[in-house]
Amino acid sequence: MASTEDDPSADPSPLEDRCSILTLPTEINSLITKNVVRAKLAKRRHLVLTRAISPQYLDTLMPDIVTRLFQPQTVTYNGGVANIKNWKISCYLEVMDGGVPCCNPQIELRNHCSGLLNTCNDLFATWYRQQQGGNKYKTSRYQADENGNPIVSRLMTFITRYTPAPDENALLKHIDGAGKVDGSVVVALPIDRWTAPEEENSFEGHGGGLTFWDGVKLSDDGKKVPDEIDYDTRSGDIAFIDKGVWHQANPITKGTRWALVIFYKVER
Repeated sequence: MASTEDDPSADPSPLEDRCSILTLPTEINSLITKNVVRAKLAKRRHLVLTRAISPQYLDTLMPDIVTRLFQPQTVTYNGGVANIKNWKISCYLEVMDGGVPCCNPQIELRNHCSGLLNTCNDLFATWYRQQQGGNKYKTSRYQADENGNPIVSRLMTFITRYTPAPDENALLKHIDGAGKVDGSVVVALPIDRWTAPEEENSFEGHGGGLTFWDGVKLSDDGKKVPDEIDYDTRSGDIAFIDKGVWHQANPITKGTRWALVIFYKVER
């Protein structure tokens, strides 16, 4: 299991992280709180914030990722992930203890992204607290820090590159971690403009984005069914996903799409 803290000597301070990595560093907590309230009124257990992570900051990470650090690892899942048994388009920064996938994490890539990972920890903890009841939630149900936010650990972290090739173009309807995680985060990364011209790697107008089956709507015959919500995600968008929420990374037909995914455990 990954700690919520990496080597402090390799990272800027939390304040420097927040100011350089977040688009609205002083407003992000209130933005999460406000939007969680709206989501809960719609009985939704996920939240997508547009450009919460600075696209300019992500641009500083991507050149090394796409040219040197991203090394796809083939892993085999029992029964498959969204019916794909041999998953070969992700590079794992951290893996679950004794879990699946069993592969060697790419430590240099993890260290390269450590500031972003630690920032995601803070954002996920803020979101999870609000999602579970906000300031009135009984902290005895999870371990809390001095500010009342849950203490979280990263269970698994990976970067995925989607392409138009079969079994590489999407991750269809699924639940993260098959119910073994308390929640997850997906960060949309920039279009690769470093290994080819942007128009070659762009998936603009060729699919992509996220779809969730969450909340409730009335079907044509008057029955309550999960609502289907689509997001046309772009660099810096971040999705917070509660345990057991169905969602998918939508297929692309051209270019490449990159995403950072983190599975979380809340300490109890």
